[in-house]
Amino acid sequence: MNPSSTPSIGCAIITHCAKHHLSHCLPPLLNSSLKPRVVVVNSSSNDGTVELAQSMGAETLLIPRHEFNHGITRERARQYLGTDIVVMLTPDAYLVDKYSLEKLITPIANGYASAAYARQLPHIGADFFEAFPREYNYPNHSHIRSIENVDRYGVYTFFCSNSCAAYSNRIMDEIGGFQRVLLGEDTLAIASMLRKGYKIAYVAEAQVRHSHRYTLLEEFRRSFDTGLARKSYACVLACNSSDSKRGWDYAQVMAKRLLKEAPQKLPYAIGQVFAKWMGYQLGKRSIHAPLWWKKKLSTQDFFWASLDKEKKES
Repeated sequence: MNPSSTPSIGCAIITHCAKHHLSHCLPPLLNSSLKPRVVVVNSSSNDGTVELAQSMGAETLLIPRHEFNHGITRERARQYLGTDIVVMLTPDAYLVDKYSLEKLITPIANGYASAAYARQLPHIGADFFEAFPREYNYPNHSHIRSIENVDRYGVYTFFCSNSCAAYSNRIMDEIGGFQRVLLGEDTLAIASMLRKGYKIAYVAEAQVRHSHRYTLLEEFRRSFDTGLARKSYACVLACNSSDSKRGWDYAQVMAKRLLKEAPQKLPYAIGQVFAKWMGYQLGKRSIHAPLWWKKKLSTQDFFWASLDKEKKES
């Protein structure tokens, strides 16, 4: 892509039963001055997501639920769009205004980076445990990272979130696109880019509202998936730091905040950190575990369904 030319932009929103989100997530994209192609990718939900998306002016791409996979589905969307820059979003990530998309893709369009991701703010009314992860992972200053910064940022060097992230399609082609993974297709893509000498931009001025509140069991199971997935591509993330080191720093910063502002919430915070740590450690150690064990502890039912289908067809 020539930085002096105007790149074509495509946006893919990955959905399942997301009708209630469309009135929030689609207008900033459809009203953007960039005039992007907007495709709502739906894994066969029957709640009216597809029909509403079409009525609002978006394209739609249907994926059978048993074929859905975080990486492969986004790869299909990327290839479907075929634009110079492709933006991946989840429907519960709401751009704060119609200019956020333009800010997000600017580092790629100007040739400063090959990928970029937005700052995530908590949804209005979010509690501490929803808001703090956004504050910790998404600072208020933009920066650009390369593999040369790994001593400074550690494993965070490879951090990205496909809740709102943009990629150069040409560079994605070069690394082989999004891979079939349990989760973390964004992290794996960024690590592959950086290993080849490319850069990623964190664009704090491009903002979305995106946050969740999970039960302790959900935190455990999500962390199990994270540990299992990251163990599978650990060689690409190898550096002088680790997820455990960053997790410990996260816990310390959170504890200091709570001691100062809401000490009554510390017991729950301790339980949450323990649940996430246990899930992650168990996931890492389950790479060679029986399939029934992984299915039982995982949150990603569709991943295992697609895996079963592939085995039956092979």
